[in-house]
Amino acid sequence: MPTLTTTDALAAFCAEARGEPYVTVDTEFLRERSYYSKLCLVQLAMPGQDDSRAVLVDPLAEGMDLAPLMELFQDPGVVKVFHAARQDIEIFQVDAGVIPTPLFDTQVAAMVCGFGEQAGYETLVRKIAKGKIDKSSRFTDWSRRPLTEAQQRYALADVTYLRQVYEFLAAELERNGRAKWVSEEMQILTDPETYIVRPEDAWKRVKTRTNSGKFLAIVRELARFRETYAQERNVPRSRVFKDDAMLELASTKPSDYKALSRSRLLLREARKGEIADGIIAAVKAGAECPAEDLPKVDTRTETRQVNPALADLLRVLLKAKAESEGVAPKLIASASDLDGIAAGERDLPALRGWRKAVFGDEALELCAGRVGLVAQGSQVRTVRV
Repeated sequence: MPTLTTTDALAAFCAEARGEPYVTVDTEFLRERSYYSKLCLVQLAMPGQDDSRAVLVDPLAEGMDLAPLMELFQDPGVVKVFHAARQDIEIFQVDAGVIPTPLFDTQVAAMVCGFGEQAGYETLVRKIAKGKIDKSSRFTDWSRRPLTEAQQRYALADVTYLRQVYEFLAAELERNGRAKWVSEEMQILTDPETYIVRPEDAWKRVKTRTNSGKFLAIVRELARFRETYAQERNVPRSRVFKDDAMLELASTKPSDYKALSRSRLLLREARKGEIADGIIAAVKAGAECPAEDLPKVDTRTETRQVNPALADLLRVLLKAKAESEGVAPKLIASASDLDGIAAGERDLPALRGWRKAVFGDEALELCAGRVGLVAQGSQVRTVRV
C-alpha cells in the first residue's frame, strides 16, 4: 500500500491533487497522553474508483515536512472532504495555523440529507458505497512503526469510500438545493476561534452546583492554572487534576502543603512542587477576588419563564418539519433553543440562517398564535388560524 515518507513524494502527490476538484482527507492521532493531539498519519485520496489514487502520509518519518499538504489545504480550487472534521481540523490549525478550505464535512451533509443525527461513517459507507469497514484497527497505537497491513487497510478505507459518500451527498445537495445550508455550517468549522481554548474561559466548562461568585472565582483561577499548565507542558488536564478535585479544592481552600495533603481527590504528584504551588496561588487569587470581578454565571436558562405547553407544541412542530424536510431535528434546533423560543427569546441559532426558513419562521408564527398544528393520520402540519 502506498505510504509517503518523504517531502518530495508528498509534494508530487499534492501537485497532482491540485488539478482535481476535490481530495478526501482523514487523520489518525493520539491524545491520551498529551494536551494536543499527536498527528500520526494522514490519509488522502483523489477522485477515482481504485486505491491507486489514495495514499498514506507518514508525518513521523524522518525529515517529513507537511508544507506541500498545507499548500493543498489552502488551494481554493480543491474541496477538502472530511467526515466529522472538527478534531482533524484542530490538529492542522494548532500544528500549522492552517484550516483546510473550501471544506466539506460529510457528517453535516448527511444530517441535511436525511441520514439522521450524527450519521456515522460506517453507516454512510454501508448505505451509500455498499461497503464494509473493518473496525479491528480502530483503537490501535498509530504512533508505532511499522504499521500493520490491517492498520493500512483500515486507514485507506477512511478516504477511499469517502469519495463515493461525498459525490453522492454533493449530488443530493445540488438536487435538493441545500448546498448553502452546509456552507453555513462550514463557516463554524473554518473559523479559527472554534479551536482556540483560552485559559481564562476554561472554568465555564466545569459543571458546578452553585452560582456563588466567591466559589466560582476560585474555580476560575484553578481552571486557568490547570489549562495554562497543561498547554505549556502538553499534558492532559486530568494529569494536573480532575474536575472533582478542582471542586473539592474550591470548597476546602487549601493555603499550604499540609492542607493540600488532606485532599481526598487530588493526585499524589499534585500535592507538592509546581502543581501544588499553582493550586495554592490560584486558591488565594480566587479568594481575594474583588466583588466587581467575580465571575457571573449565565442564569438565563434557569430563570426562563417557559410556557411548557408552548414548548411541547414547538417540539411537535420541530419533529414534523424535520420529517418533512428530511433533516436531523438536532441540527435544526436544540432543546435549549425550543425552551428559549417558548420563553420569548429571539437571538437563537434556530431563528437564524437556513434554520429560520425551515423551522424558525413557523415557530414564531406558532408562538404568536397565528398558526396551529393539526394531525392527519401519522402526519402533523400547520394551519393558519
